[in-house]
Amino acid sequence: MANPLIAIVGRPNVGKSTFFNRVAGRKISITEDRPGVTRDRLYADSEWRGKAFSMVDTGGIEIRSEDTMWREIKKQAEVAVETAQVILFFVDGREGLTTSDYDVADMLRKSKKPVILVVNKIDEYSEEKVFEFYSLGLGEPFPVSSEHGTGIGDVLDEAVSWFEKGENEEDDSVKIAVVGKPNAGKSSLVNKLLGFERSIVTDIAGTTRDALDTKFTYDGKNYTIIDTAGIRKKSKVEDDIEYYSVMRAFDAVRRADVCLLVVDSSDGLTEQDTKIIGYVHEQGKPSVIVMNKWDLIEKDTNTINKFESKLKEDLKFMDYFKSIYISAKTGQRTEKILSLVDEVVSHANYRVATGTLNDVISDAVRANEPPSYNGRRLKVYYASQVAVAPPTIVLFVNSTDLLHFSYERFLENTLRKSFDFSGTPIKILTREKKKD
Repeated sequence: MANPLIAIVGRPNVGKSTFFNRVAGRKISITEDRPGVTRDRLYADSEWRGKAFSMVDTGGIEIRSEDTMWREIKKQAEVAVETAQVILFFVDGREGLTTSDYDVADMLRKSKKPVILVVNKIDEYSEEKVFEFYSLGLGEPFPVSSEHGTGIGDVLDEAVSWFEKGENEEDDSVKIAVVGKPNAGKSSLVNKLLGFERSIVTDIAGTTRDALDTKFTYDGKNYTIIDTAGIRKKSKVEDDIEYYSVMRAFDAVRRADVCLLVVDSSDGLTEQDTKIIGYVHEQGKPSVIVMNKWDLIEKDTNTINKFESKLKEDLKFMDYFKSIYISAKTGQRTEKILSLVDEVVSHANYRVATGTLNDVISDAVRANEPPSYNGRRLKVYYASQVAVAPPTIVLFVNSTDLLHFSYERFLENTLRKSFDFSGTPIKILTREKKKD
């Protein structure tokens, strides 16, 4: 059973994200004193009084607005409400009741879910400050100050009291980060994989500002897909909001089990794509290069081979890459992505038997002796795989200074020829061991 979900909703700028960050214990949601900053749903796991739960922060709801973005935000908030067990409805105690609050209250009442009315920005409590909110017809208001942390415990006590009894299971899902430049088609791909419209998709670059986690099951396996903001060059990051979004996308890579690197085929692999892929490589994450918008490419019988050759040229530093050519818009080949994800994750978690590993390394050293430096030659006494994800091999040697990069590369290529580590980096470490 997945963690119970608490949805945090309300009109813009009532302090939802500040509450979310305080309960999550880290700065996850973008907080900025202007409306419309948190535009998509954002998730975090937390615990209160021994009860684990997940929270979803939503963009501010402006029900009467005809603006395209506000309509999309409302749609996303409705999905959050639909999937939540408990709803925290935030209103602004300083500003008082507004027409928008009544509109949101009506929407939440129709959900038939438990709704806890949270009156935020109450720095000093008095009955007069919360009395008017009884008119929303949602029961007793809970006064809090998210900024100062007062009253939050009472809200969480009430929220967890609505959870059904039962133990929460560990999250065994494969976490997939979907990364790439803005407008490469990441959100469209996420929606296609999930089978329903989950991320805001418009033609405006940079629509997805936060990293969004959505759990789903496919063919009996559990996955969590993380849709991230498009990663721009630093010179293109024009304000603090987008800067934090880029940092969050990098954080998504760090906590993922596997990365889908979405590239616009019509643009080809750009310098920025290469930098993003390089970051994934440095983090030791298995990955799949997803060449999107393949439907827009004029093709002949050799087109994919030409693209593959270009990828091999541009990605020499990670020639282990796996690639797939798709169209998120038409669905072409998207059904093969999850099987590729499973494949590269299994390669990243593959463990070589110690005896077999030493046989392969010994044969390689005998066939191609390390070069000597100043009359000294590298000696490899023993090899051991000490970790997976990524596969990490420790070589016990006479001197760590004698392992040249080119010879390390040779050993890595040998390992890749002997074992299928496609789609995942390999780490080779050295430790000095004096021979008896």
